[in-house]
Amino acid sequence: MRCYLIEDFYPEHLRKVTAALSEMGYSGSLDGIFYLPVPRELLTDVQREHAGECGQHIFVLEAAEDQGALKLELLVRARNKLRCECVMYATAAQREYIITFLDDFIRHLDISV
Repeated sequence: MRCYLIEDFYPEHLRKVTAALSEMGYSGSLDGIFYLPVPRELLTDVQREHAGECGQHIFVLEAAEDQGALKLELLVRARNKLRCECVMYATAAQREYIITFLDDFIRHLDISV
């Protein structure tokens, strides 16, 4: 799995990040898992075509408190289907967007990692 890993969080900083993500409505179905939506304008043609059937396209972010890390999968998933041609590794534009989003989000919380 391709991923973007940010390590060496202090426990209180990681809790601050996860609280902010929860407040924004990004909480997933499991503790420590967050679903970050891919903006519609960044979806591939196939992802746009499948949006109605497969659901929102997302990145999955895992907050690993025991490791003091955030692990961002660089796979664009579909909320309603596990396997489909629209589930694929992020394009360059999608990858740039989500990494910049996460870096800016952490910086906005005044956390240096």
